[in-house]
Amino acid sequence: MSATVLFVPGLRDHVEDHWQTRAARAFPGAVTVEPLTSDRLSRPARVAALDAALQAIPGEVVLAAHSAGCLMVAHWALAPTRPIKAALLATPADVENPLPPGYPSFDDLTANGWVPIPRSPLPFPAIVAASRNDPLAAFDKVAELAACWGADLHDAGAVGHINPPAGFGPWDEGVELIRQLAG
Repeated sequence: MSATVLFVPGLRDHVEDHWQTRAARAFPGAVTVEPLTSDRLSRPARVAALDAALQAIPGEVVLAAHSAGCLMVAHWALAPTRPIKAALLATPADVENPLPPGYPSFDDLTANGWVPIPRSPLPFPAIVAASRNDPLAAFDKVAELAACWGADLHDAGAVGHINPPAGFGPWDEGVELIRQLAG
């Protein structure tokens, strides 16, 4: 595989037992967008961190984003600064509706530039993996986003938010989807 995989975490950044952390080990040379040390809820700062990570990678890049990381990718893609080979966007969070307790409030997300979610077509091929029982986004909303982004919709089944509270650790299906996109 010649493309570098860039993992784009959501707002919780690095979680040791998360599928992204585990999947990164499966791809030699994989890179993860570094967590912010300030302005952690700032969407513009998050998109700038994504762009900085992309600029540091020579050659082809496949993005592997999760939750709000998918939204970072969609915002970045409004004014891309380099070509991307493809992207896996796994369980994008619906920040246009209040999230469950323990997540940032709707007002905080709005004040920090997360709302509205971009709906412009992505300038690269993408797969959006949607869960049938994600507490952070209804399947139909994620399907609508995938259609707007011009992405293929992958029905991942009832996998929650594909995070440790939903029973993931490893997500072999995600690794396979990344391999397909990189191939």
